[in-house]
Amino acid sequence: MKKIICLSIVCLFLCSGCSFFRAKEEKTAVELVSGGMEAFEDGKYQKAIDSFIKLKEWYPFSKYASLAELKIAESYYHLKEYDEAVIAYEDFENLHPRNEAIPYIIYQIGNCYFEQMGSVDRDQTSVKKALDTYKRLIRQFPDSMYALKAEKNINECEKSLAGHELYVGMFYYKSNHYKPALSRFKSLVSSFPDLGIHEKALEYISLCENAIQKNQEEN
Repeated sequence: MKKIICLSIVCLFLCSGCSFFRAKEEKTAVELVSGGMEAFEDGKYQKAIDSFIKLKEWYPFSKYASLAELKIAESYYHLKEYDEAVIAYEDFENLHPRNEAIPYIIYQIGNCYFEQMGSVDRDQTSVKKALDTYKRLIRQFPDSMYALKAEKNINECEKSLAGHELYVGMFYYKSNHYKPALSRFKSLVSSFPDLGIHEKALEYISLCENAIQKNQEEN
């Protein structure tokens, strides 16, 4: 009987001890969101991410969960970890499609791609994704203030894509590959007629056509 009582006391102590240590280790949702926001405002974005991830994992139904999701995305963006930021922003959009912050979220997704834009001689995948995202924003939320901001970046994206078409066209032309060069110059004229470089493209269209005709006559 004494052994049973002793075992019961030990079990009670161990259980209460576990609760004690868990209570000391785990913070409340309010503590986590406060710590995350403080770290975010101080520019300690990785620390902010850690706090917000814990909040999401420990308190998934907290009223602060959506804020944590947004701030995780924002923190990745400030860290220039754009791939992770895109995933986080898209997760937020999928989970809260009617949230009032959605126009901003789409704008930021576009910015993540826009910030990765390189020179015209580089791969233009991120530029195309930025352009598509900004256009989606304008299509879905034409009256949003972020749609107006997106317009400025759309122009930069189109200039980059047009510049890339011209760069590749010139490369083919100088390499005497006139047919692919002609295709690039024609694509530039049809897709980007108002960016100030279509006249140069038209000039090289004529040069390519003359070169192609000359090669055919010689052969």
